Amino acid sequence: MFTLNSNFAKSLLVATIITTLGGCQSSANKSNTSQSNTDQHNTNSKSSADAQLNALMDEVWQYRLNVSPTMATGKGTTEYDHLLSDLSGDALAEKDLRMRGFVKSLNAINRRQLSSTQIINLDILVRQLNNTIDQYRYKSHYTPLTAESGFHASLAFLPSRVSFKQAEDFEKYVARLRAIPKYFKQNIHWMKEGLRTGNTHPQVVLKGFESGIEAFFVNVAEQSVFYKPFKEKKPLAISDSQFAQLKTEAAAVILDEVVPAYRNFYDFMVKQYIPGARQTIGVSNTTDGKDFYNNRVKYYTTTDKTAEQVHQIGLKEVARIRGEMDKIITKLEFKGSFADFIEFLRTDKQFYPTTAEQLLKEASYIAKKMDAKLPSLFKHLPRTPYGVAPVPAHLAPKYTIGRYVGASRDDMPGYYWVNTYALDTRPLYVLEALTLHEAVPGHHLQSAINRELTDVPNHRRYSYISAFGEGWGLYSEYLGIEAGFYQDPYSDFGRLTYEMWRACRLVVDTGMHIKGWGRQKAIDFLQSNTALSKHNVRTEIDRYITWPGQALSYKMGELTIKRLRREAETALGDKFNIREFHDEVLKNGSVPLKVLEQLILTYIERTLGR
Repeated sequence: MFTLNSNFAKSLLVATIITTLGGCQSSANKSNTSQSNTDQHNTNSKSSADAQLNALMDEVWQYRLNVSPTMATGKGTTEYDHLLSDLSGDALAEKDLRMRGFVKSLNAINRRQLSSTQIINLDILVRQLNNTIDQYRYKSHYTPLTAESGFHASLAFLPSRVSFKQAEDFEKYVARLRAIPKYFKQNIHWMKEGLRTGNTHPQVVLKGFESGIEAFFVNVAEQSVFYKPFKEKKPLAISDSQFAQLKTEAAAVILDEVVPAYRNFYDFMVKQYIPGARQTIGVSNTTDGKDFYNNRVKYYTTTDKTAEQVHQIGLKEVARIRGEMDKIITKLEFKGSFADFIEFLRTDKQFYPTTAEQLLKEASYIAKKMDAKLPSLFKHLPRTPYGVAPVPAHLAPKYTIGRYVGASRDDMPGYYWVNTYALDTRPLYVLEALTLHEAVPGHHLQSAINRELTDVPNHRRYSYISAFGEGWGLYSEYLGIEAGFYQDPYSDFGRLTYEMWRACRLVVDTGMHIKGWGRQKAIDFLQSNTALSKHNVRTEIDRYITWPGQALSYKMGELTIKRLRREAETALGDKFNIREFHDEVLKNGSVPLKVLEQLILTYIERTLGR
């Protein structure tokens, strides 16, 4: 994209120079007049193309807010606070039609008349819209859940998305709660279509899924997560009697409509969906599943690599990292095999917290320690703070080890979630790597900087490209070496086990979804190559099964960022500055890897004065 535009600009410049030096015009004045007219024409054309793109970007954004009410709420638009998405057949078909129309209009814009920044804006928007089209075409709405979560669980975040200040805010919130039964009914309808067509998640990964639904069963409204806004301090703008009436209304809706919707969904899952789910593992076993997976490989890696190429890259990385792990085992003078050392790490109590508070405090200490290192590594830091908190109880049993949850509003922090469920599966030797990835300088730094950008359109300000974001997260683990972390050999082994984990993902994800691997083969591969607990291994493999391709983004992104850094260091020599490099990586927000490569190339040429 950048190369095409750059080459055109260079060709235009060369042509102008040749024309001027060749004396094709009989007089300098005529030449200057002609050049002036040409420049004016080019300027007008560029202005017209930019205006056309800007209008379309605004139109697409407004449409997205309209069809995604909860997203709109999270972005500060209150117009749709009383609604949930309409998932009816007609609504989804109409949305698909609009998306295709937007793509057609965007592709009709003359790219040669756009600035390099506008080309990035255009390509990222087209990529986003095409992904929505692809998900509808491959019927992703038939499976509105993963092994660790789903549409029912995401609703638990509704209370935190709204800033409750006026009576109208509460009234709209109650109206949104009233929309939950219909929303559940529509999702269940598509899941039944999945059962009918064989487009479900594998039965084996859904074992115990119903426990996450049970967490929403309450007999007293005040115990429900949905009642949380009414337990907070009453806003001054609302009278006592009005607030009491709102509380009564909300309690009735929760007990009479919301909880029954969850109970109905529970019954459906236990009696119909889980018993009727497919027995096979890979998504390639479903209708158009192989094409869908190849589509996901391109989407999540943002490259043209095939699934087989990704698989081979994974095997190569596994072998390289294993060599580094063996060196640490030798350094520790451990007597036994690699498998023996892994078993030692998994079972020795010295490596595990005894209380949730201990785990959270240790994670917080590591995060704060890294906070102090940030100025030496980064030119710009975000204003948005972050907190450290446990994974919510209704998610924890089947949830991943930790995760970053970005701020949903300007007056809220981001959160680094640490899973405190089953403490004997949460080793402390991986906590440094986990914290640097999920908090700082990983996801919080990258996501908060992205969200605080003021010179990019909304579809980029609020976007998240997995290969970039997760690649940055894994690169951040590596950056901990330069920041003075991993001084303990066990912690350093934890860093390597996390890198090995992401390398194994390239192997097991492609293995299961395209090469016919069974679930147990994938579990054995991940379990034998990393020091992850067996519980974590199972939850991770089930996550990959129900989220095809996403696991590929981490390693592919990290390898690209590391390569670009090496190229910058080599090209710039003494002119290389780590703070400048990181600024160039992050200052444009989340971008595809091909775009990042062009941005770093431009940075190198600019620094060299070319």
